[in-house]
Amino acid sequence: MKINVVGTSGSGKSTLARQLASVLEIPHIQLDQLYWQAGWQGTPDDEFFARLRRAMAASPDGWVIDGNFDRTRHIKWHEADIVIWLDLGFWRVMSQSVRRAIARIVTREELWPGTGNRESFRQTFLSRRSILLWSQGTWRQNRRRYLEAMIDPTYRHIRFVRLTHQAEVDTLVRRLPLL
Repeated sequence: MKINVVGTSGSGKSTLARQLASVLEIPHIQLDQLYWQAGWQGTPDDEFFARLRRAMAASPDGWVIDGNFDRTRHIKWHEADIVIWLDLGFWRVMSQSVRRAIARIVTREELWPGTGNRESFRQTFLSRRSILLWSQGTWRQNRRRYLEAMIDPTYRHIRFVRLTHQAEVDTLVRRLPLL
């Protein structure tokens, strides 16, 4: 099974993807980990796409990719069986984003091993490049984008699962073996 979990930053993509990968016993591929390098430097698209292709090819029988990066859609959705869209309400996503950011700031958690990238108070709450501003600015855009994708004939081979409430996410996790 090949699954892509998508949704606005802070919606719970990584958490759900880890749960899916664990229960289904398939690799979890985190797009942010493939993209971000030390010092918050992004990877050029040609290298980013190559990393994604290698990660997918390493597990031809199945994977769970977590992340949007719309420019990778032609790669990941070409093979995806299921796209799970976490379309949670705006205030839910924002509150989860704030809680996650504060926890990461307090614990000084390294976001992706080997990068040294950590969230900071300044970056999260005082910067124009804040993940909170990013979530706020992309929430509506993501909703429009994924609604369009669900009806696009290009993706008719994909089963879309749109989850709009946390209770639906919890139900999906309980029923994972039935996917």
